[in-house]
Amino acid sequence: MEITAAVSRTTGEPMSIEKVLLEEPRDNEVLVRVVATGICHTDVAMRDASGRVPKPIVLGHEGAGIVERTGKAVRKVKPGDHVVMSFDSCGQCPSCYRGDAAYCLENNRYNFAGQRKDGSTALTAGGTRLHSHFFGQSAFATYSICTERNVVPVRKDISLELLGPLGCGIQTGAGAVINSLKAHAGSSIGIFGTGSVGLAAVMAAKLAGAATIIAVDTQQQRLDLALELGATHAVNAAREETFAQVKAICPIGMDFAVDTSGNLAVIKQAVEHLAPRGVCGLINSAKGADASLNILNMMLGARSVRGIHQGDSVPELFIPQMIELYAQGRFPFDKLVTFYELENINQAMADMEAGKAIKPIIRMPPAR
Repeated sequence: MEITAAVSRTTGEPMSIEKVLLEEPRDNEVLVRVVATGICHTDVAMRDASGRVPKPIVLGHEGAGIVERTGKAVRKVKPGDHVVMSFDSCGQCPSCYRGDAAYCLENNRYNFAGQRKDGSTALTAGGTRLHSHFFGQSAFATYSICTERNVVPVRKDISLELLGPLGCGIQTGAGAVINSLKAHAGSSIGIFGTGSVGLAAVMAAKLAGAATIIAVDTQQQRLDLALELGATHAVNAAREETFAQVKAICPIGMDFAVDTSGNLAVIKQAVEHLAPRGVCGLINSAKGADASLNILNMMLGARSVRGIHQGDSVPELFIPQMIELYAQGRFPFDKLVTFYELENINQAMADMEAGKAIKPIIRMPPAR
């Protein structure tokens, strides 16, 4: 079928809106009419990376839509179901068997290879193949083929236009606090960087009952929003000495820290300002950089640092939970959102990079 997609053809260059051809779903695949797709910093990073994903490729990995058709082996969803698309995984490695699909041993192949496991792609343009299956979905398009494993059926009374970011960025921030760190009532937590992931972490910390929630950023507008969403303290790193403020707020140190910045100096200081048995969770990859930490400080205080991917989430469980909390008015992630049309996707990415939009969501044109 002919669909419309945003195609990343050249590293570092804007995407082009094109008519492309999409295959029929295979036995284990699901054809979804995409309603809207969130933009994540990973999409920008892959657009700008010279070797991380093959090009030309259709990116997009925070899609939400309606099931149109399913392969004959699919039992999880049926046509007409509303779904959120999340990351893909193999389902057959030790991590997947443990319920830790976020740490699938085949993560790179299923999410970044730009093709199916057999090397095929679902997209072509002008007789030339386009790379597909980015995060098992390539959702910067009016239709997407994903797998049974990475679609999550959701309730139909909440607007699908809002729900895509729950599949990656929002579940990463919220899951880091709830699933990974297991922040508890009365605890203290510092959240370094208040983009969409950090603000999701703020909301989750409030849900968890944390008594002290410190939001740190250089943009006052985001800090004001963090306070509205549940932060008890806001530190503007552009105006204040961040860790002097952290020390004043938490004299014995923070129970938890979440870094979304990837700034090595911030990470080092955050770990040094943990309370005994405190844990610092790392979400931003810092582009693979190495960090230096004081081992004596960590040993004597039983402090620890751990990486967090996708918020340690089981999407089939966590995404519906976030939607229920949103419906109750306790998880207002809609306050992070700015909508754009597909034709304006490059402007949306530029606005996100400039800090003008926290979580852009691309609305797809009406179904043909």
